[in-house]
Amino acid sequence: MDANDLPRLVYLVLLLAVVGGYFIVESRGRIGKRAQQAAIWGLIFLGAVAISGLWNDVRRAALPTEAVVRGDTLEVPVAEDGHYYLTAEVNGAKVLFVVDTGASGIVLTQRDASRAGLRPEGLAYVGTAMTANGRVPIAPVTLDRFTLGGAEETDLPALVNGGELDTSLLGMSWLGRHEVTFARDRLIIRR
Repeated sequence: MDANDLPRLVYLVLLLAVVGGYFIVESRGRIGKRAQQAAIWGLIFLGAVAISGLWNDVRRAALPTEAVVRGDTLEVPVAEDGHYYLTAEVNGAKVLFVVDTGASGIVLTQRDASRAGLRPEGLAYVGTAMTANGRVPIAPVTLDRFTLGGAEETDLPALVNGGELDTSLLGMSWLGRHEVTFARDRLIIRR
């Protein structure tokens, strides 16, 4: 229970006392009918509280959880953690990317680079990048094939992160070539 919960609880108890007191005073002699009405209103109140508390879960369940392709438009729903995730094929291997407007290019984890046939242990980590976790070595590579939303690109420059990275990044070198719009609950990419 945090600091905001106690005042809310006190407010709800006071509200219940006032409404309950009104029903008791008004129901002298007709307690059965008033109890039935109170139960109905109590259930309506509990239903409203439940819906408001679960609204985000209900909304997420009704929305698509994966990117949807409509013609030349790619619609990506926001994930529960507030990020946008896309799965692309890199040299034939499926790779999960997080959309990162702070990344200058496409950045692969060592695991994803290995799955795409790039052999990270044999790459030349000649550059460095400043990340939230500090400075990390990076190796420039060229992706033979990059397929996302049905569109394939070839000979795409990318980087392999030599440090710890959980998810590959889809950065501005790719995003900047498309019209990108951030809506409240989705990312829209137009090619």
